[in-house]
Amino acid sequence: MTAPLLEARDLVKRYGGVEALRGAAFTAHPGEVVALIGDNGAGKSTLVQCLSGVERPDSGQVLVDGRPVVLDSPTAARAHGIETAYQDLAVAPDLDPAANLFLGRELRRRGVLGRLGMLDHTAMRAQAAERFAAFGVELPDLAVPTGSLSGGQRQSVAVARSVAWADRLVFLDEPTAALGVVQRERVLDVVRRVRDSGIAVVLISHNMPEVRSVADRVEVLRLGRRVARFRAAETSLEELVGAMTGALSQED
Repeated sequence: MTAPLLEARDLVKRYGGVEALRGAAFTAHPGEVVALIGDNGAGKSTLVQCLSGVERPDSGQVLVDGRPVVLDSPTAARAHGIETAYQDLAVAPDLDPAANLFLGRELRRRGVLGRLGMLDHTAMRAQAAERFAAFGVELPDLAVPTGSLSGGQRQSVAVARSVAWADRLVFLDEPTAALGVVQRERVLDVVRRVRDSGIAVVLISHNMPEVRSVADRVEVLRLGRRVARFRAAETSLEELVGAMTGALSQED
């Protein structure tokens, strides 16, 4: 069996006297949506931070393709094709969708104008249109401020930006939080398209019906440890809630 794309083994992370991770484990494989669930305080955010280079664990191993790696910054994670879209959207509302897609990776014009810092907005909008279309992101106009778009459209821009630069894996932290039904389905469709392109998607969500509808697998954290793993199609809401609350323990 091939090694997981991304794996965590026995991660421990302490903040003073608080032990946020107590030997946490996690696996993600290419071309799958794996949901990471757990009650508040389970350690989900800390685990994601350790796997995306925001935090360093105090002990344990992180492996990519079966080889130990050190993810000591988001830049180090990006070098392994790992990107993150956070719950707060992290889009610049005054910039247009294309500018948001290339935020921090802007294209400059050729020649002297580029050396003077002039950006190639035409090229960025053309490439952005292609990337948005590839993931089914429908936007009325790439030249309008992102803040003028609907919540679902803004979230789709945030997801697409992470996916556009994620060669291998993307973390999505509550990507449908506070969205309506139609907007939520649009974002989930983007998630499915990303998975079908071969990129691994790690979905952090409290919405159990959503998890079962889009995830291939589910990993459950409780009190800083992985306590259960399920095939999404073979589990029930009762099993998921039971694992989260401690009524059911499957792991270790």
